[in-house]
Amino acid sequence: MTQTADKYRAPALEKGLDIIELLADYGDGLAQGDIARALDRSQSEIYRMLTTLVRRGYVVRSPGDDLYTLSLKMFALSQRHPPIGRLLETAAPQMRMLTRKAWQSCHLGMESNGDVVIVASAESPGNWGLALRVGTVIGLGNTGTGRVLAAFRPEDELSDLVAQHRLAVGEPPIDAFELRDHIARIRELGYERMPSATAVGVTNLSYPVLNQDGRAIAVLTCPFLERIDDMKPPSQDEVHRMCKALAEDLTAFYCGTGDRTLFEGLEP
Repeated sequence: MTQTADKYRAPALEKGLDIIELLADYGDGLAQGDIARALDRSQSEIYRMLTTLVRRGYVVRSPGDDLYTLSLKMFALSQRHPPIGRLLETAAPQMRMLTRKAWQSCHLGMESNGDVVIVASAESPGNWGLALRVGTVIGLGNTGTGRVLAAFRPEDELSDLVAQHRLAVGEPPIDAFELRDHIARIRELGYERMPSATAVGVTNLSYPVLNQDGRAIAVLTCPFLERIDDMKPPSQDEVHRMCKALAEDLTAFYCGTGDRTLFEGLEP
């Protein structure tokens, strides 16, 4: 750990968070001694932290067996600002910033009951571009967004997704073996870069926004259009790096990891 990180540490807060994270793994609760041993802390410091957490309503102590469990307070707090809503609120201005720098449109897609739906969109600042309207339902097997959503989810969910999916307008029937090949490649690369299967001259650049379990909760896609006139906007490789960085930043924001400086380098 760096000296800067040490300077801004808050030991008491860290102890409290350690207790909360530990209890999250034990639905039946833990005794004070078990908590102290698991965290390699003294009984007295754990007692003080538990007393505070119980008083503030984050932890509940059962009167019969003196076991400590998490309350529903953190869940209730999180519902005041649902994570998906916060993600969209955060993503929208950053997507607009990206389009101003890349001179390309971009959109964010999510899965809803088997459908792949565009939930946010930002248009290119130029005279022309390809932007999908919010609410548009697109294909699962023939779009970068759909393939990346499928690639970053557990196998049992993948089977359910394919079975539940209703073909979008113009989407051909899904070839399960072909989809598996795409998924294997995307998992290895971490993204999809494919010629559009719905429009000529478009290259779809698609990147997952992941949750703590590595499951794609959303996909950031840029339908890249290459200019052939005298204007020289960023290249496809440059836009690829911009989109990949933004998707990783949105992942860090959603997961609360703090491992990245959000949206660093995307200022126009």
